[in-house]
Amino acid sequence: MFTSVHPGLAQDLHETNNRLRFWLDSLVLDRAEPALTKPEQMSGLLSELLRAGEWLRAGLPQEKDAELEAEIGEYRRNVERLREYLPQIQHQLLKERARLEGERTQIQSAVEWARVSRQTL
Repeated sequence: MFTSVHPGLAQDLHETNNRLRFWLDSLVLDRAEPALTKPEQMSGLLSELLRAGEWLRAGLPQEKDAELEAEIGEYRRNVERLREYLPQIQHQLLKERARLEGERTQIQSAVEWARVSRQTL
């Protein structure tokens, strides 16, 4: 009899799906678009995706397992949900980068002004 490549895969995927839902829900917070994404949210999502990807690349058992199939379906829905958010997340990150660049420019201008002012005194 063929044994599972990853014993307990269905349970592990169940737990990963719970964590993915948590991270995805933390992005949305009942708004039309995701809230500003925090590094810990992206880190949590990436960690879960990498972990599940490793398990799934290792292979699936040949015998049918309804629980495992249900968890794989849930995992797929979570990944598709994340894929829907990615353009909005990218847009937010680009806006944040532009904002930070603007602040950096202001600080550089202030530093230059202070340097020139000090030379004239």
